[in-house]
Amino acid sequence: MREFAAATTFTIAEHDTIVGSVYNQAEQAPRRVLFSRLTGERWLDVTAEEFAGLVSAVAKGLIANGIQRGDRVVLLSATRFEWTLLDFAILAAGAVTVPVYDSSAADQVWWILEDSAAALAVMETARHKELLEGAPDTLRRMLVIDDGAEAVLIADGASVPDEVLRERLDGLRADDLASLVYTSGTTGRPKGCMLTHRNFLSEVRGIRSASIGDVAYPGQRMLTFLPLAHVLARAVSMAAFEAGMTQAHWSDFKTITAQFTRFRPHTILGVPRVFEKVRDGANKKAHEGGEVKGAVFRFAERTAIRWSEKVDHTGGFAHRPSPLLRLQYALCDRLVYSPLRAALGGDCEFVISGGGALAPRLGHFFRGVGVPIYEGYGLTESTAAHCVNVPGSVKIGTVGQPLGGNAVRIADDGEIELSGGVVFAGYWHNEQATTAALHDGWLRTGDLGELDEDGFLSITGRKKDLLVTAGGKNVSPGPMEDRIRSHALISQAIVVGDGRPFITALITVDPEAFTAWKAANGKPATATIADLSSDPALRTEVQQAIDDANSTVSHAEAIKKFAVLDSDFSEESGELTATLKVKRHVIAERFADAIEKMYRG
Repeated sequence: MREFAAATTFTIAEHDTIVGSVYNQAEQAPRRVLFSRLTGERWLDVTAEEFAGLVSAVAKGLIANGIQRGDRVVLLSATRFEWTLLDFAILAAGAVTVPVYDSSAADQVWWILEDSAAALAVMETARHKELLEGAPDTLRRMLVIDDGAEAVLIADGASVPDEVLRERLDGLRADDLASLVYTSGTTGRPKGCMLTHRNFLSEVRGIRSASIGDVAYPGQRMLTFLPLAHVLARAVSMAAFEAGMTQAHWSDFKTITAQFTRFRPHTILGVPRVFEKVRDGANKKAHEGGEVKGAVFRFAERTAIRWSEKVDHTGGFAHRPSPLLRLQYALCDRLVYSPLRAALGGDCEFVISGGGALAPRLGHFFRGVGVPIYEGYGLTESTAAHCVNVPGSVKIGTVGQPLGGNAVRIADDGEIELSGGVVFAGYWHNEQATTAALHDGWLRTGDLGELDEDGFLSITGRKKDLLVTAGGKNVSPGPMEDRIRSHALISQAIVVGDGRPFITALITVDPEAFTAWKAANGKPATATIADLSSDPALRTEVQQAIDDANSTVSHAEAIKKFAVLDSDFSEESGELTATLKVKRHVIAERFADAIEKMYRG
């Protein structure tokens, strides 16, 4: 059993809480701008002093509504300033935040309401409120952000004495429950992960004490656009807040590029699919400009990857680039890399990626462009990142080393196990699941991995996703799926074969790339993916991606057949989670006929 531990360089006292940073900021630097808040069509600065005042006023409103210490308060909203304000206010009142994705279906919301026994719910829109009609008896009140929930709570709390709030704050402890974060439910009904103030502080201070935290200081900007209901975005946002950075919020992925240009963030947090879209968008734009521009982009991409591959894990060049490569790089920087950096705002120093596997080729591409992506790994149960690649210590293709105070080990069966202050307290009212997940202070992740001699962790698959063919061959689908998805035309790939005689795959085509592909291959502009799913040219293109993935595995693990599905997976259709993870059980049921057809043939 291989194990690696990182030293702790910070302390957490008994009375330390994550909400304490709100009042520390106001006391130490009252005029520091912590947020850029969208109000109507205008963006307004919010100082530390102003934010602390808002948090206190809203917290008193919650108290006026009967919220007691330990009560659960549901927060159902897309990412916006009010989300962060309400989160801190709930914690200041001594209560527990229960975040819910704004895209959740009614039955998901109801399950969380019932399981958490929430006393109050704050949601973003009137549509969300309609989901809760006839809600459980424990829910005493519902407020809508778009209808002025903030103002209502402030008015409700106007008569609550400051001493009452101070008593709540003074009564908080590091080991008190801060949040119930429900798992995304890719493998079944969501479970409530109990995260304490200590868990969040361990994550925040672990990030800040690592070299990746060097960018986090007053005056630096971060644009938060991932769902704050996801623990990764929330924890990184908390770290940025404690560091005194200025944050803005945005939730519309379709218009995020315009916000990069407006806000000019120094740091961007995203999931792999976001960066795949940025790369694919640049590729599409180049090819729409004609054959020459398309060829220039392909050359620039190869050059960026070659350049990055010269860099070793300390950030320097393992082998100095040749004069020819330096000349090629300078030309590509002017024609391709510089405009791409400008599309990310022009000031972005680096990007953090989590929530799924980042294809190594994509990591090399962005590092070569001059915007390194630092990939990390963690779970809701580990309060987001446990291991992270950081400036000065990077191995692309791995998820880095543990953050300070954390340790990782690989069990005899290959399962990744984690320990440290970030590991959760257990599952809400589910002792059986808690006992299965925690053993002697170690969290069994369900993921399979490898740990090298330097403590860099690589994810090789998911224990529950491991396929065992009829011939007894164990196949981990994740690495092959990642490889296939790196093809510009392919959006998603699901490898199938558990209990089957051979391995197959379900493939979805990227809608935007499909439009460019049709034009380049002389296909009718009106043709749909369904029209061309059996087209020889399209299948040849997909087969190239399949062949590339097959080159990394043995013959017994190779994909023998594939099916091109008529449409892409989506969150709206229930095939993806809010963080764009694939729900395998849903897809297996929904496309059972397509799977059976591959084996019948």
